[in-house]
Amino acid sequence: MDFLGKKVLVVGLARSGMATIKLLSILGATIYLSESKSKTEIEELSTLESLGVTVLDQSLEVFEKDYDLVVKNPGVPYKTQQMQKLHDRKIPVITEIELAYRVAKPQTYIAITGTNGKTTTASLTYEIIKKAYGEKVHLCGNIGIPLCEIVVNENLLNEEGHIIVLEVSNFQLINIDEFRPTFATIINLSPDHVDFMGSIEEYYESKTRVYKNMKDDDIFLLNMDDVIVNEYVKKYPVSCKVQSFSLEKEADIYIKCDNIISGVDGKGNNTASEVIKNNVITAFGEEILPLDSIKAPGKHNLQNTIVAVFFAKALGINNEIIKDVVEKFNGVEHRMEFVREIDNVKYYNDSKATNTDATVTALKAFDKGVILLIGGFEKGLSMDNIKANLDSVKKIIGFGACGRRLVDETVGTDGIVVETLEEAVTTAKKIAESGDVILLSPTTSSFDQYSCFEERGEHFKKLVYEL
Repeated sequence: MDFLGKKVLVVGLARSGMATIKLLSILGATIYLSESKSKTEIEELSTLESLGVTVLDQSLEVFEKDYDLVVKNPGVPYKTQQMQKLHDRKIPVITEIELAYRVAKPQTYIAITGTNGKTTTASLTYEIIKKAYGEKVHLCGNIGIPLCEIVVNENLLNEEGHIIVLEVSNFQLINIDEFRPTFATIINLSPDHVDFMGSIEEYYESKTRVYKNMKDDDIFLLNMDDVIVNEYVKKYPVSCKVQSFSLEKEADIYIKCDNIISGVDGKGNNTASEVIKNNVITAFGEEILPLDSIKAPGKHNLQNTIVAVFFAKALGINNEIIKDVVEKFNGVEHRMEFVREIDNVKYYNDSKATNTDATVTALKAFDKGVILLIGGFEKGLSMDNIKANLDSVKKIIGFGACGRRLVDETVGTDGIVVETLEEAVTTAKKIAESGDVILLSPTTSSFDQYSCFEERGEHFKKLVYEL
């Protein structure tokens, strides 16, 4: 599409919308912005006006006008009267990732999606590849940096040969059309975003769109251990090469464990029990990385590491670089992030746990003594998964809009309910004993009291440091 003079409506500003507008301006489009904030509340208004952007509200009349294209912020719901007005008139709606992909020169794209672990996996993948290939490697997408921003800042309209590591959410996948990654994976699938998508079927199906345009020698990395991923890959078949990973069985990349019985007495009898040693990540028969190189705690980080190592090997990166980066990688902010230890009580910030499966993953990293802080925006997710995985939990404290329901559906009267995160932290400190863990792992989004999970996590850390 030649964008010169074309009428393009950008729905929703934030960083994604601003990056979209800057790219469209370079392309010569006539730009309209539909934003929920009033003009006086838009901090970037002077920049928008200097780019010739017409700022509109989000009334139905705005969406009844004609446009050549609409670029929707991923956070804007797609099942609204406004979106239906566009759909009825067959006006194409895309996301900024789709726009950036269409106009950039050819690049190598690694697309990472799934319910949990996207940010950690994408971050580690990026760190390894950047160590090997330098400045032409970029991390963007759902991690907070729009692809359009990378296209503008790195001159990808004219340069090719860059490697783009993309964390991709289902919100971003809904409105893709041509986007075709070179490599992609769905790390795992569990219930989430039913409030936004309408049904769990629609949520799972949206994730499969990450590979819908892949073909020929593109590679989709399949999680052999995830029942739901395998079900949906069968339901929506992959058209490119499929390679596999597993923590439980032999795959293209997997955990190789050698079982060795050692110790024999004078009569030739074994005196030592079976010993498991030589645990290594193995890809296509080659031993790549010993497991003791992985410093980030929990089985989930083992899965994240395997995926990152696979992409590194697919790009020909040597084992020494992989090992060096993995050994220095301690995880990402707001995901099982160690904050502080006070009186032999450890505080962890897992604010990015915005669904129950993410919280269960966090709980499995501890044996006992967990004081779990849960609550936030009401997404309507069942607590059955949490209730079945409370072995390490000593006490649950609920806070925020859905705190009461979450406590009622997990431990009932054995739990504590407060209004705010500050009260939750204060209460947890009062009841904590030496050796306990205070874990913020909310199970849901933050939109009742915070603008995003990052803001919630930052507030938690501030509260902990003030104790």
